[in-house]
Amino acid sequence: MKIKRSGRKGNVNQKPIRDTYLPYGRQWIDDDDIEAVVEVLKGDFLTTGPLVSTFEESIATYVGAKYAVCFANGTAALHGACFAAGITQGDEVITSPLTFAASANCILYQGGIPVFADIDEKTYNIDPKEIEKRITPKTKAIIPIDFTGQPAYLDEINELAKKHNLVVIEDAAHALGATYKGKKIGSISDMSMFSFHPVKHITTGEGGIITTNNKGYYEKLLQFRTHGISRDPSKLINNHGPWYYEMQFLGFNYRLSDIQAALGISQLQKIDQFIGRRKIYADMYDKSFREIPQIITPYQHSHGVSSWHLYIIQLDLAMLSGSRLEIYEALQGHNIGVNVHYLPVYLLPYYQELGYQQGHCPKAEQLYEKIITLPLFPAMTENDVDDVIQAVKKIITFYSK
Repeated sequence: MKIKRSGRKGNVNQKPIRDTYLPYGRQWIDDDDIEAVVEVLKGDFLTTGPLVSTFEESIATYVGAKYAVCFANGTAALHGACFAAGITQGDEVITSPLTFAASANCILYQGGIPVFADIDEKTYNIDPKEIEKRITPKTKAIIPIDFTGQPAYLDEINELAKKHNLVVIEDAAHALGATYKGKKIGSISDMSMFSFHPVKHITTGEGGIITTNNKGYYEKLLQFRTHGISRDPSKLINNHGPWYYEMQFLGFNYRLSDIQAALGISQLQKIDQFIGRRKIYADMYDKSFREIPQIITPYQHSHGVSSWHLYIIQLDLAMLSGSRLEIYEALQGHNIGVNVHYLPVYLLPYYQELGYQQGHCPKAEQLYEKIITLPLFPAMTENDVDDVIQAVKKIITFYSK
């Protein structure tokens, strides 16, 4: 890819810095992971079996929660949490616009109404003051996002929830291993969701989980992921015998398999190593970009420690002669697999058809126009990080006014 600029000599991508493409995120699978999966394939359980429970217990222990329930993916887990919270037709749920669509879609699945509250300009997380402005008698829950791996303002959010009798469903898809005031994310809110998509901290291929300290939520989540079916003799309306089960409400087939759980168990044993590498690489980026006036590096609030799912730079476009698109394409031209996270959810065509309008969350919209996500994943090398740094510096210099 070659980018030409009128009025300039030379080309920003005359010779690509990298010969091979570096994605923004990628899984790290080793021989131990492969052996764990093969062992299951040789055994009796391929779908939900004993390893699912083992994985749930391992995640619960890791984050310090009493219970954990696996789901087929993070979206299914959020759907289950919305069901367990009792969200139903016409209920309002407040969430951030700066997130993947699933954080709001899960509300719609239950007939609820997503209400978007603007972000804090520093952390990019949902602003508790904006949440408070949007609470009405119809509000049932809050879904804060731990964006990029940095915890949201959980004290303020949980205080608001307690004051207004709301449920907090923390979308911690980015934040496995992060801490908030010394406590692991996953042990603080009413329910927390983690994703095990391949670009996340650990992977099960596809997969998600809800952690909670509430036994009632735990039991609802278990039943919801299996069609609403119960085999518990103490909960059956009728009991025809040991083979008998009842579908007691409309649930879904959202189960995780033992194949996936085996991979997750193996991956979890390496999570400290994975997060440690992410922090090293994020620190390398910080040190390299902090003194470049055209770049705003991520702000880290003292309330929490990020687990660094994403590293996002913000461009000061007033100091650059090129657009965000031109800089993005120039980086791609150097085989640097940058991305953009995210277009505010309510600007997606489906949400526009529902009546959401541009301008609803101006800070999120303004931020979207200026951000670029750089590659960050543990299977990178320091040489990979140096390539990214070199490419960013070269392109920013080229487009500087």
